[in-house]
Amino acid sequence: MSTVDSFGAKSTLTVGSTDYEIFRTDAVPGYEKLPFSLKVLLENLLRTEDGANVTKQQIEALGSWDAAAEPDTEIQFTPARVIMQDFTGVPCIVDLATMREAVADLGGDPTKINPLSPAELVIDHSVIADLFGRADAFERNVEIEYQRNGERYQFLRWGQTAFNDFKVVPPGTGIVHQVNIEYLARVTYTREVDGVLRAYPDTCVGTDSHTTMVNGLGVLGWGVGGIEAEAAMLGQPVSMLIPRVVGFKLTGTIPTGVTATDVVLTITDMLRKHGVVGKFVEFYGDGVASVPLANRATIGNMSPEFGSTAAIFPIDDVTLDYLRLTGRSDDQVALVEAYSKAQTLWHDPANEPTFSEYLELDLGTVVPSIAGPKRPQDRIILSDAKAQFEKDLLNYADVDHDLVDLEVSESFPASDPPSNTPENEHSIHLHHHRSHAPASASKPSHVVQADGTEYTLDHGAVTIAAITSCTNTSNPSVMLAAGLLARNAARKGLKAKPWVKTTMAPGSKVVTEYYEKAGLTDDLEALGFFTVGYGCTTCIGNSGPLIEEVSAAVNENDLAVTAVLSGNRNFEGRINPDVKMNYLASPPLVIAYALAGSMNFDFETDPLGTDGDGNAVFLKDIWPDAAEVQATIDSSIDTDMFDREYAGVFDGDERWQSLPTPTGATFEWADASTYVRKPPYFEGMTLQPEPVSDIAGARVLAKLGDSVTTDHISPAGSIKAESPAGQYLTEHGVDRKDFNSYGSRRGNHEVMIRGTFANIRLRNQLLSGVEGGYTRDFTQEGGPQSFIYDASVNYQAAGTPLVILAGKEYGSGSSRDWAAKGTRLLGVRAVIAESYERIHRSNLIGMGVIPLQFPAGQSADSLGLTGTETFAISGITELNEGRTPATVHVTATPEDGGTPVEFDAVVRIDTPGEADYYRNGGILQYVLRSLV
Repeated sequence: MSTVDSFGAKSTLTVGSTDYEIFRTDAVPGYEKLPFSLKVLLENLLRTEDGANVTKQQIEALGSWDAAAEPDTEIQFTPARVIMQDFTGVPCIVDLATMREAVADLGGDPTKINPLSPAELVIDHSVIADLFGRADAFERNVEIEYQRNGERYQFLRWGQTAFNDFKVVPPGTGIVHQVNIEYLARVTYTREVDGVLRAYPDTCVGTDSHTTMVNGLGVLGWGVGGIEAEAAMLGQPVSMLIPRVVGFKLTGTIPTGVTATDVVLTITDMLRKHGVVGKFVEFYGDGVASVPLANRATIGNMSPEFGSTAAIFPIDDVTLDYLRLTGRSDDQVALVEAYSKAQTLWHDPANEPTFSEYLELDLGTVVPSIAGPKRPQDRIILSDAKAQFEKDLLNYADVDHDLVDLEVSESFPASDPPSNTPENEHSIHLHHHRSHAPASASKPSHVVQADGTEYTLDHGAVTIAAITSCTNTSNPSVMLAAGLLARNAARKGLKAKPWVKTTMAPGSKVVTEYYEKAGLTDDLEALGFFTVGYGCTTCIGNSGPLIEEVSAAVNENDLAVTAVLSGNRNFEGRINPDVKMNYLASPPLVIAYALAGSMNFDFETDPLGTDGDGNAVFLKDIWPDAAEVQATIDSSIDTDMFDREYAGVFDGDERWQSLPTPTGATFEWADASTYVRKPPYFEGMTLQPEPVSDIAGARVLAKLGDSVTTDHISPAGSIKAESPAGQYLTEHGVDRKDFNSYGSRRGNHEVMIRGTFANIRLRNQLLSGVEGGYTRDFTQEGGPQSFIYDASVNYQAAGTPLVILAGKEYGSGSSRDWAAKGTRLLGVRAVIAESYERIHRSNLIGMGVIPLQFPAGQSADSLGLTGTETFAISGITELNEGRTPATVHVTATPEDGGTPVEFDAVVRIDTPGEADYYRNGGILQYVLRSLV
């Protein structure tokens, strides 16, 4: 709430017969040269200026922004709203419910704990593609989803009634980011403040990194950890540095045969090479007007894959047309236009803002592409895909049985500071000597399915072909291209290969409606692409099991099989535990690969099959014409569809409405629940924080290499019976078939701690030749191998603090609250890495873990650290005096009592706000103390 108006920015905008209070950006000198995204931040500061958190000096600094300078000015950004999905949202609501009790324990009023910024949660992460390829797949998957997740859903329904300004979109509706652009986003937000109707830019933070999809609509927003999202819901601003802004000029038009997915994979490749971590990317130029809104959203969605904080398009007529198409009211569209023009947020190609860095892409140069086998930035030109697959396969296949273990360590540009490592530099360490690698690995394996179907499986077999993920399912051009390709294939008698699990998971019910209207549903189903659910499914690891006999053959013969999905993430171990190699592709290419059945396939020279006359059919014979795709869009999509599908978006189906729901201001925790438990963050908490202390006698829980992502750290995917989490569930009477996924159990800290650092592909360098959630437990003689969780229990019982050693880009990937929460609850006090991903570094501080950085150019290996040493870290206590030390002193004493390794580690507490959170033991404790 603005208590100060140093620039006289407060003004009135009249649209139709309504007056709105606005804060004019043109009141600040220098506003006219700012990029669109920084004008949005400028308005935010003008409206929230209070003289303390938001000052005149910060506003002046933004007005006189030096595009070339490195970011050094901290500002406080207050988003208009918070958006969540159910995996990351459930812990937020669990924590709010716990805070209500903690407030009561400290003598306060529990009903004071409410979202102070409006919050919306879309349940989209829980549906698993258990059933597929049949007409009842959707119905049955939803039934199973409710059986598995009833406890969580009851809890969320309680939250919907108990908290003000909190809305839930029930299961089976759509994917959060697609629901956001099609319905929830306002572009210009209005809210009554002190009896006055105020208009301001719609901005948001979300508990999913792909929140940036809404950037395509001109809405500034990005993914934050669940920890930061909770703070934003509780009225805490997001602390950030005024970023560098990369201007990305678009020219030309997309050629025939090229899709929006190809464009976004090209942009991802370009921006990863350029290095945009921690920066805003903003699209500008004459070409912007020719980029359809759906393509803008696809590009914005992939912002986390190229590493930027946001990737935004300005507001123009294309934005207004999309708002009209999706059923926004005439009044809202008029407000967006009038407000954007009054605030110079309207795109004017003739007026080029100043940017920190410049890139340009002629859309006419884009060629069909895929990405894989394990990172979204590993783009492969489609015509090279077969040759590249044969090379990559040698890293995954157990070739001739003498290549037992092959470790690929790679580096790519580090987050901060920049690294000089060449892009995609692979150093391959063979643990077993091999004198001659075959040109192509092969291990043909005979399979007989229950229905008598027989075939041979080999390395590279496509075992999953999934049209999934908001990235592409929100985009009619690629979805209808897939439908038309399916029609052309079905007419020629082509079929998906019998070993392929084919799934269709649209991002909203509007997709189903336009498929029906275009008459394409039967063609998709003829190839096995039946709707399995409205949710993220395969892209987040909810692919469900492979065909049973396929899974058996893969595991018996150690086959390196593949998944092809129209998603945005393809990290190792993410999509399915049986699948080693994952590829991102456009929806029509997903279908093409289902027909091909293998990644070891060249679409230019290999036929997909034969037609009724025995003629070979190639991909070019069934690829739809761009004009036909556009004509189908024009004839099959209308505003009525959006009005119909979103009319009762918060109501839910009979299952949702008949859930028994607890009432009351505080939640009644069920002792027997294995889904939702009261976390221990506030146990023993006092009104005044304890002073922070130095660290002594610490041991290394894990020593990790470069590019360890939050997918490696955070619990995700299926729960194995023999794992600590599986053992916990078994001890609590849960049958193995009911284990569900880690994501569905995020509201139970006991499961999540046990799954932290438990990814099957994690390589802890304390052990050699071992993958998975293991370490050495130095509380025992000789430091034997142990589960990380079990070792942590022993260390905590012995009062031994823990540290993590890591390489470059530690914590890249999705913004995962549990990557930080799990780290803290395992007893880790400090992480020492070569560089960090922005959100994970911030989340560690939010959980009371100090992020430290090796001196420039140094690493654990260059310093000679093995991870078996005992660590002491001194200088942290300076924080008690209200200042943040630039460095702290680290002493690592070898086990044999040899000469200690000593170095000064850089303290990566980057802002005064982060220092406050760390001093309080975490962001939640800070907020709770400030509210009481």
